[in-house]
Amino acid sequence: MDFIGKGWQPILQQNGLDSFDALWNLDAEWFEEPNKRRGGWSGVARIQLRSPEGKKIGLFLKRQQNHMCRSPLHPIRGIPTFAREFKNIRRFQQLNVAALESIYFGQRQINGDHQGILLTRELEGFSPMDAPQFLPGEGGLLASIKARKALFEKLAGLLRRLHAEKWQHSCLYPKHIFIKPLAQEAFDVRLIDLEKARRQPFRQQAIIRDLDTFSRHADNWSLTDRMRFFLIYRQEQQLSPESKRLWRAITAKRLAKSKATRVVAK
Repeated sequence: MDFIGKGWQPILQQNGLDSFDALWNLDAEWFEEPNKRRGGWSGVARIQLRSPEGKKIGLFLKRQQNHMCRSPLHPIRGIPTFAREFKNIRRFQQLNVAALESIYFGQRQINGDHQGILLTRELEGFSPMDAPQFLPGEGGLLASIKARKALFEKLAGLLRRLHAEKWQHSCLYPKHIFIKPLAQEAFDVRLIDLEKARRQPFRQQAIIRDLDTFSRHADNWSLTDRMRFFLIYRQEQQLSPESKRLWRAITAKRLAKSKATRVVAK
């Protein structure tokens, strides 16, 4: 059965989009060009609906056909990537890890083609962490140490909740961390792109994977800021012996990947 988020049925119905067919056939300009791989395609469009009060609501409409990924339960045929992303969005909600809001999910098979739709609410007022206003430096929202610490504490809290359940984001790039300025030097933080999120057998595996990815791709941040974030994540004033071992493991992983990249480049 199709999923419709709580309170969204009348809004979708008012806009004539409360069925799979209506959403699938909607003429909407691509926000991102369709990704053609994995034997099929997957694309994203931004649309606007009107609430009963007349307010405009921004949503992202994701549609795909025969765009599959393998899973432990489906190692050969695979499952639609949106099915996995939808399940992960719901899982993050259960874990109280701020992420996306799912509005609609549905899938069907037509003449052997597997079609899927995932509709999520736009993160209004949010921008990715690698946006210019969030880069460290004079004039930005994170120019002061106090502002950076406030952001780090918010993000670290999300990740601690995630990792406590042995879950990892798997693609923790700054562009997948969305930030909304609230008051002076206060922020709301959400995680997006949950398609590859997964549960690990051991908590430390999840920690190393996510913190390594974040550290490697936050290349606009100084080593001092990255260490400051790590200390906040670990809730320490200075590194404990366990944290030192963890930091060495993250550093070793980063160096190994850098070495592998240089070898491939040659």
